Amino acid sequence: MSTESTPQIDRNQAVTRTAVVGGIVNLLLSAIKIVAGLLGHSQALIADGIHSLSDLLSDLLVLIAGHHASQEPDRDHPYGHARYETVATLVLGFLLFAVAVGIGWDAAKRLFEPEDLLRPEMSALIVTLVSIGAKEWLYWWTLGYAKRVRSELLRANAWHHRSDAISSIVVFIGVAGTMAGLPYLDAIAAIIVAVMIAKIAWELGWEATSELVDTGLEASRLKEVTDTICSVGGVRSIHMLRTRRSGGQASADVHVLVDPYVSVSEGHMISVLVEQRLKRQIAEITDVTVHIDPEDDEVVPVGPPLPLRAEALARLASSWSAIPAACERERLVFHYLGGRIDIDVYFPLAACFRSGQDPEWLREELQKALVDEPAFGRVRIYFG
Repeated sequence: MSTESTPQIDRNQAVTRTAVVGGIVNLLLSAIKIVAGLLGHSQALIADGIHSLSDLLSDLLVLIAGHHASQEPDRDHPYGHARYETVATLVLGFLLFAVAVGIGWDAAKRLFEPEDLLRPEMSALIVTLVSIGAKEWLYWWTLGYAKRVRSELLRANAWHHRSDAISSIVVFIGVAGTMAGLPYLDAIAAIIVAVMIAKIAWELGWEATSELVDTGLEASRLKEVTDTICSVGGVRSIHMLRTRRSGGQASADVHVLVDPYVSVSEGHMISVLVEQRLKRQIAEITDVTVHIDPEDDEVVPVGPPLPLRAEALARLASSWSAIPAACERERLVFHYLGGRIDIDVYFPLAACFRSGQDPEWLREELQKALVDEPAFGRVRIYFG
């Protein structure tokens, strides 16, 4: 019976817990700040309350997106549902930007209409201090979960809380300044809050967009990935390394160059070790595809298609039909290298004594018989 892995369970619990707690706190704060802003005559505090209300909506969005992102891969989503987090982060960015534009527009209008400027009272100052403390605590608490489960969505929501804490500090300065006799300061504080919110919205939106267009890992992480792969025994070099992020996780596919004459099973074992070591040593990598290459296909020129085994065997049978000893072969191994097919021919040991011929003479005869077959390269023979 299959069950969810412990990391996935932790991730689901983290998303649910932070969303629910954050939603409760934001609901209380938004109601208190908007009411206090109205009663205490502070436009900046009202704007801050609207910001907290947007946080409440973001918590709901996090909860819904986290639920979908945690679902197992299915037929329609073979790579899983992690991109739900990415889309939710992008929506959060748009939501924050819309809030910033609304707050900034209203505050700017009041600056040009002095009669509409508000005169904050002490209650607005007290509520602002409470908001700073609550939102800063939510930031650190949510960020801790984001780091533990490597969730960009939770990190985005943590910064959403931090933006509210910072905006409350600006509101505090604006309210205090206005109460001290500077009537414009409250409206100016509201505009500063709007700019700060817009900046965070841009950063979240840019990161989410980069992930949606499959931006790879940073150069430092790519070097770490390369070093990890090259530390596996049997790996000569790598090329065509590609990575992409998806909901706080990353996937990689890479072409690994090995000895061209290793067996298929040995090449497979090397690929398994590469996959296991990457997942173990690079925290965010959860999906790895390894292509085992006998030669660097970025360097070797691509020629005409070479015949596969059935056609190659037919051609060899025709070319070697005049060599009686060739009929005693037990096995052929093909090596597709350098645009040609090198051939290993295996004979029974008794065939060496029956023919009475020098093995090198037999190899040369087999090689000369292929002079009109450009698809074939070097011939090697073995007795055993």
